Amino acid sequence: MPNPNIVKADGSIEQFDPVRLHRSLVRAGAGEHMARTIAETVSGTVRHGMRSHEIYQRAFQLLRKETRPVAARYALRRALMELGPSGHPFEDFVARIFEKEGWHVEWRKMIQGTCVPHEVDIYAHKDGQTLAAELKYHNTLGYKTDVKVALYVKARFEDIWSCDPAVRACPVERGFLVTNTKFTSEAIVYARCAGIELIGWGYPEHGNLYERMCTTRVYPITTLTRLKKSEKKLLIDAGVVSCDMLRERRDALTALKLSPSRVGAVLAETDALLELPHPYGTETEIYRHTSNEPRRRS
Repeated sequence: MPNPNIVKADGSIEQFDPVRLHRSLVRAGAGEHMARTIAETVSGTVRHGMRSHEIYQRAFQLLRKETRPVAARYALRRALMELGPSGHPFEDFVARIFEKEGWHVEWRKMIQGTCVPHEVDIYAHKDGQTLAAELKYHNTLGYKTDVKVALYVKARFEDIWSCDPAVRACPVERGFLVTNTKFTSEAIVYARCAGIELIGWGYPEHGNLYERMCTTRVYPITTLTRLKKSEKKLLIDAGVVSCDMLRERRDALTALKLSPSRVGAVLAETDALLELPHPYGTETEIYRHTSNEPRRRS
């Protein structure tokens, strides 16, 4: 008997794949036995027309009962949605990733183009390379960053790239478009042609947002299961947008007026999450496939 069809976050219909569920649990850090048991349990409850979010919730609840740190990493995609509603915390979060990758980062920097000045969300330099990144944050899981956004970002970078070096420095070699969701196929095709580098959920195959989070161990503070939503918001307002930042600024928990036992539980979950092994092998294996060559268009 074929597996039932389910409704994805973007409204499309897809046949439920228990192997994919099992794989996602293992990728989050669940052991083979635990992943198989949870996948089999959840698969037995899937019915035709069920939404993918319901399936995720069932798997997440079972995983959280077994191991909260692994459940926290399993929830990363949805945790990014909780950084909003504005895009500023996401900008700070992505900047943290670039910093952990060794870039010297400036936030919301004004750069003069040939025609007009532009505020870029992230400006960074490392080993003689410079990059600028435009970030697009979405609060809806099924929303995809489309070709219109890529066209707009390309136009901004083109104005910066086309400056006359005899008049002033042209400080950007690589242009990035970064989103917390996915890209449409048109946006991907256009970006490849236009020389814009994309980072999103699951794209590119190597060096995508999920892999970069796991490699740098920069996870959104909103993924912690021991904190309430209101407490997470207070931490974000205080500038603590990632779990590694909480480890460095443990005093930020004081403002939440948590009991000593809860503080201990939150920090224990944080430490355990940050110590989970990389889901795809070593960091070198991941970034060996990611080009670091400038892709500036002439």
